[in-house]
Amino acid sequence: MGDTVLMAPSILSADFTRLAEAVELIEAGGADLIHVDVMDGHFVPNLTIGPPVVKALRRVATRPLDVHLMIDDADGTVEWYLEAGADWVSVHVEACSHLHRVVQAIHDAGAKAGVALNPATPVESVRDVLGDLDYVLLMSVNPGFGGQAFIQHTLEKTRRLSALCAEEGLHPLIEVDGGINTLTGALVAEAGARVLVAGNAIFCEPDPVEAMRAIRQAAEMAL
Repeated sequence: MGDTVLMAPSILSADFTRLAEAVELIEAGGADLIHVDVMDGHFVPNLTIGPPVVKALRRVATRPLDVHLMIDDADGTVEWYLEAGADWVSVHVEACSHLHRVVQAIHDAGAKAGVALNPATPVESVRDVLGDLDYVLLMSVNPGFGGQAFIQHTLEKTRRLSALCAEEGLHPLIEVDGGINTLTGALVAEAGARVLVAGNAIFCEPDPVEAMRAIRQAAEMAL
């Protein structure tokens, strides 16, 4: 990826009554991905959206849909999201009984496969599937709600994951999600992240496009 940072605005922070307009706005402003947070009210203490909304977003989005499954039964339901049009799909190592099988199913559907890690989950937990992954998603907040403060330990965790990838001779993208703004975006990019998910720091600003550009610029200047 070199000095390029991909921006994945999280529609969790957008106005749900105007999702199509939000997607159009951020795509026109240069978004690389559209980040979609799927929460089931079990794996995380929140309930958001499911396959019908992913399918609706697929009709309006021109950028890849980066679907983050914060759900208990990813093994049994990942196909729903793939059929709905997800382009990137990340599942949680903490929630999958058969992680390699799920990753394989994502690839078989022609999508990019990622594994997500909660803040307390060590990066070593993905070592045995690292060679099968397109990206690893590090949560820099405890998943469930937008607008939380960035967990500083994520910086060291990002460095450890970057070192693990280098040790294994592998190059999955490192994505970081939670509390990302111009300051934290620069810090995680310097530590090795190349995909940044931001919600409130984009959609809760008066000019979401300018806010997204500022985060990207700060991150790329840190490289």
